[in-house]
Parts: sequence; C-alpha cells; structure tokens
Amino acid sequence: MLVQVNSDNHINAGEDTVAEIEADVRRRLDRYASRLTRVELHFRDVNADSNVGDDKLCTMEARPNGLDPLTVTASAATIGQASAGAAAKLLVALERTFGKLTSRKGH
Repeated sequence: MLVQVNSDNHINAGEDTVAEIEADVRRRLDRYASRLTRVELHFRDVNADSNVGDDKLCTMEARPNGLDPLTVTASAATIGQASAGAAAKLLVALERTFGKLTSRKGH
C-alpha cells in the first residue's frame, strides 16, 4: 500500500510531520493493506489568511484492488487531527465495503 501526502501552498508540513502522518495512516489501515493499492491524502487550508477554528481539511482517497476509489473528508485545527479523523471515517467505509463483498460471497 502506497501512501501519498499532498498539500496546497498554505500548508506548512515538514518532512517529519508528513512521515508521522504516513505512519499513522499505515498503522490505522494496516488491516486492509493487502487489499489497497494506494491511499492519497490531500490537505488544504480553508482559511489561509486566518488561523481560526477547524480550517485544515483532509481529503483521503483509498484505492481498493479492483474496486472504485473511496473518498472521505475531515476538518480539524491541525493536519494531524484532520488526517486522524479522515482515517477513522475511511476505516468505517472500508469495513462496510469489504463486509458487503464478504457477505455477498457467502463467507
């Protein structure tokens, strides 16, 4: 599973922060790692001019093998919190998607 992190020009994420986010996403989605080809995170600062409230938006897209991509979004005060929220939402979406496939096959 490849994890890619992208951001707009208003997000200042150093290499350490990006590495922490990638590791956190890998840890959270490890259960489905063999069933995913890639997970992309896109960060943007909704209020680039001000630093108030939950203005960091994370869009996370997972690409399961042989299925359509799943996309979720979460906003928070920091990109770490936004990615954690998006990962939690994505985990629910993956459980629902793979659960439906398993029950349909009769396993």
